[in-house]
Amino acid sequence: MHQTPKKRKATKQAFPQSKGEPANLKNLLLYGVLMVLALEFFRRIFVFLKAGDAPEWAIFLTSILWGVLGIWVLFYLANMITESLQERWRGLVVPWIFAGPALLILAYYLLIPTFRTLYLSFFDGSGTFIGLENYLYAFTSGPMLESFKNNLIWLVVGSGLSVVAGLVIATLADRTHPWFEVTIKSLIFLPMAISMIGSAVIWRFVYHFQPGETQIGLLNALLTSVGEVPQPWLILQPWNTLFLVVILIWMQAGYAMVIFSAAIKGVPSELLEAARIDGANEIQSFFQVTIPYIRGTIIAVTTTIIIFTLKIFDIVLGMTGGNFGTQVIANEQYRQMFEAGDFGKGSAIAIVLLLTVLPVVYYNVREFRSSHQKAGF
Repeated sequence: MHQTPKKRKATKQAFPQSKGEPANLKNLLLYGVLMVLALEFFRRIFVFLKAGDAPEWAIFLTSILWGVLGIWVLFYLANMITESLQERWRGLVVPWIFAGPALLILAYYLLIPTFRTLYLSFFDGSGTFIGLENYLYAFTSGPMLESFKNNLIWLVVGSGLSVVAGLVIATLADRTHPWFEVTIKSLIFLPMAISMIGSAVIWRFVYHFQPGETQIGLLNALLTSVGEVPQPWLILQPWNTLFLVVILIWMQAGYAMVIFSAAIKGVPSELLEAARIDGANEIQSFFQVTIPYIRGTIIAVTTTIIIFTLKIFDIVLGMTGGNFGTQVIANEQYRQMFEAGDFGKGSAIAIVLLLTVLPVVYYNVREFRSSHQKAGF
């Protein structure tokens, strides 16, 4: 694994042995044996926990000790083993010792399911190989075309307004009294603490419609109170998708606001004062000083919300179930897999969704590397 000069310097400081110093074979053998014994000991505890024969309180306490103490012991022994190696081997082994477990877990939970999903996408619901037919369905069928259109609306309107709302609120709140700033930020960030399904339940009451009866939904209650006709918001096409997008903005604006607020507070006051001395007003200072200074944060927040929006599922499922022209890609995948029982089509849609998200992830990673290189990391 490639190491930057700073990391090589940190490694040398952590292990001050001279270059060419021989390995401490006695310690290497000792800690190697202890590592093998520790792995066997923790494997036996895992078997004990999996059997579930002990009382619940004993399993609970053992699980905590096994997780916390086990990780500490394994990393301690791994560290001692690397200290026993020659310096040139130590530099090669150390990154894999400490990053290796995380990479293995990622491979097990991400890469293997991804390749299995790709494999299943070439079969139909009965397990017969059908080639690219599922992908033909994913790109030409009516439900999927409707899903692509709706995901585009979520992407443009939902992500765009979430970022703009978060940026505006963060900027305005930063210029108010500290007490008011804390209060308004807490209220706007509060929806982030609610699950997507919980938000859907809350907003169902906002959009609730009862034909011919007393309206208990907030919007229709307001309409009827001023003599207007109540509306069936969730089946009112094509606007119902936009009504669902409002829920996303309600939730994500708080997240964007918190990140932007921290970035805005990091803008040097000298830059803003210099801009004002040069004759720039507040709006010009905002667009010519603040926005360029927090550009990296804006990109990171925008791409994060875009990825979240492309995978949108819970709100649509909880509000309309994908009916009335509100279907989205992730919900169609769920419908094919768990309602129609066609894992082939569901897997093909999952691969399409993955391919849709990948360019955004790649752009985000490239910007992250670029910003770190500029910062000298």
